[in-house]
Amino acid sequence: MTSKAKRVLPSRPEPPSLEQVLADVQGTHPADPVFLLPAEPRQDPGPSPGSPSPAEERERLYRQSRSYVEMNQRLQESRERLRERREELQRAGAALESGMAEMRQKAC
Repeated sequence: MTSKAKRVLPSRPEPPSLEQVLADVQGTHPADPVFLLPAEPRQDPGPSPGSPSPAEERERLYRQSRSYVEMNQRLQESRERLRERREELQRAGAALESGMAEMRQKAC
């Protein structure tokens, strides 16, 4: 077995002094992205002309939800039909294998 040589890490540098931090901040460009405030979100003044009313929006969301539920039900029904068909195909495949094995025995 070989032993790994211990690595000696350099010591951490001393943190900057307050004067160094202030000098660094004062020497930055005003457009430095670190010091720019993010844009405040726009306040919504209310519904804009042509936008749906709250009742219309609620109705639209209700119809969308109903559509989703109906689609989900159709998908579940389709999944069940596919499962049944798969089982039928598996039974037919097993019967075919059995028939082929029987024919091979008669041929020999």
